[in-house]
Amino acid sequence: MKFPQRLFRYAPLAAMGAVGLGAMVVLRRIDPNQPGSPLPPCPFRALTGLWCPGCGSTRCLHALVHLDLSQAMAMNPLLVLSMVPMLVMALHGAGLLSAKLQPLVRLFARPTAWMVAIVAYWIARNLPWYPCNWLAPG
Repeated sequence: MKFPQRLFRYAPLAAMGAVGLGAMVVLRRIDPNQPGSPLPPCPFRALTGLWCPGCGSTRCLHALVHLDLSQAMAMNPLLVLSMVPMLVMALHGAGLLSAKLQPLVRLFARPTAWMVAIVAYWIARNLPWYPCNWLAPG
């Protein structure tokens, strides 16, 4: 039995949906803010004492699952803001995006821009002064 090739283009979107649904189920039941949470802390933070670009992501997603956008933004604003571009690119990859949005896809699909944004965010969230200290989870 041969698997239809056109279904492969839906794989990234289906994987994102499955991972998202699984995360929602876990984060509805487990609060990563509680002491003794079974969810692991950031290993980079544990080793270096510095915030990585992903620090606060679990608590951010927990807040989003509970529809608390302000708390999610306080934990990891880069994750919240990057969800829309990731969804747009996944929809484009599956062929489910309007042709009118192609310029937006080209903008979001620039790896150099993503790397610059992530590294700048990483550096800025570890600076101790205002307003950079707002980027630290918390």
